[in-house]
Amino acid sequence: MRLMAIEDIKNLIGSELGVSDWITIDQNRINGFADVTEDHNEVHINRNVAREWGFEDCFAHGFLTLSMILRLQEDVVPYPPGIKSGFNYGLEHVRFLSPVIAGKRIRGRFTLKSMDETRPGTWRSSIGVIIEIEGHERPAVAAEWLNMVSLQ
Repeated sequence: MRLMAIEDIKNLIGSELGVSDWITIDQNRINGFADVTEDHNEVHINRNVAREWGFEDCFAHGFLTLSMILRLQEDVVPYPPGIKSGFNYGLEHVRFLSPVIAGKRIRGRFTLKSMDETRPGTWRSSIGVIIEIEGHERPAVAAEWLNMVSLQ
């Protein structure tokens, strides 16, 4: 976790926070997500069906790609020291722009849009997220991620 004082984080509003390392989205991860969510749509788990649809291989569920935000942000998004609690507050403006084909790598690009104290010691941030696919011009996902942290 990247730790930074609240005032220093607030000074980053409007700035890119950074870019994560690449993570491979392999077929095992896709199959596991299908099992957990009970979404066994054939285009995600059957190579022949995916190819019939015109894809080079199976591709990740959009929600799998979106859920990778938490992993991708780990070393990029700063948090204040002394957090007592933190949680996802929601997502806005989510768009699934390109499928992530099994075996491809993704990374996250994060921009701090706002950081507001909603009550003493509790902060809500809005973070722009672009999930990129290695070797592709068009990203997989664009979203605004809302996050809450409490220092009390």
